[in-house]
Amino acid sequence: MTPSDAELVRQALAGSQAAYRTLVARYAAAAVNMAARLVHDRAVAEELAQDAFVRAFARLATYDPDRRFSAWFFRVLHNVVVDYMRRRRVETVSLDALQAEGYPGPAEAASSPEDELERRALGSALGAALSRLRAEYREVIVLRYQQGLTVEEIAGVLKLPEGTVKTFLHRARKELAAMLEAAGWKPRDR
Repeated sequence: MTPSDAELVRQALAGSQAAYRTLVARYAAAAVNMAARLVHDRAVAEELAQDAFVRAFARLATYDPDRRFSAWFFRVLHNVVVDYMRRRRVETVSLDALQAEGYPGPAEAASSPEDELERRALGSALGAALSRLRAEYREVIVLRYQQGLTVEEIAGVLKLPEGTVKTFLHRARKELAAMLEAAGWKPRDR
């Protein structure tokens, strides 16, 4: 049976290096992915994710096992990324550039060449639209739809009221829809 994050934290606090490695293995890809979407540089994102793990493990005793570890860890990662961005002004790069550099995109299902072409074109349009969103909107979208955090957890990560997170999500979806529609993508009839 796979141990829960809370159990791994308990083991790590007791000195288990294996528990530390398991937690890193569970969240490394997601941490790099989130950081890359915010700083637009995979190498920097990898360093920031590593810094976040170091900071998180140094403060592991502050983790509340009644809450999701992922929400706590992404809060630490968020703080590391914000600290980095305050020190340096980061230029924006399209998400397509990240994928062109070999950064893995979402899991792909087998499909026809036409479906694959349409999916890639939509992904490109969505990536371009996402990169044009305000940083606050982009961050809540990434946390909600890529990392799977709840509104409550996002509010905790970003230290914002839940209502603000909901507003940011609503506005971000609305802006993304408008940008995609302007680019020729319309919702399909169901």
